[in-house]
Amino acid sequence: MAQTAFASVKLPNTLVEQARQAAQPMRRSVASQIEYWATLGQIVEHTGLSVQEARTAIEQYEAAAERSSATAPASVDALTARLLAAQARGSLAERVREVVQGNQARTA
Repeated sequence: MAQTAFASVKLPNTLVEQARQAAQPMRRSVASQIEYWATLGQIVEHTGLSVQEARTAIEQYEAAAERSSATAPASVDALTARLLAAQARGSLAERVREVVQGNQARTA
């Protein structure tokens, strides 16, 4: 079994508290919540999406994945792997484009 290397990082107390509050309903640790946010930030930055567009696309992508597999990711690592795989395949970016176009069509 491979071990993951960890590093200590100093973060503002307000960010840690926000992560603690966000982590509770999702049953994540504070570290997992911050890792989740960092992964989402990387995806958003890489694709050039707005935060809302990325959030909507990820929520819809995850809902579709849950419907098709009927099982949620076992861990944050599993979720991260799924998001990064979707990003690499281009399916996440494609789904984001579909969501944005759908939202634009509804508001037009």
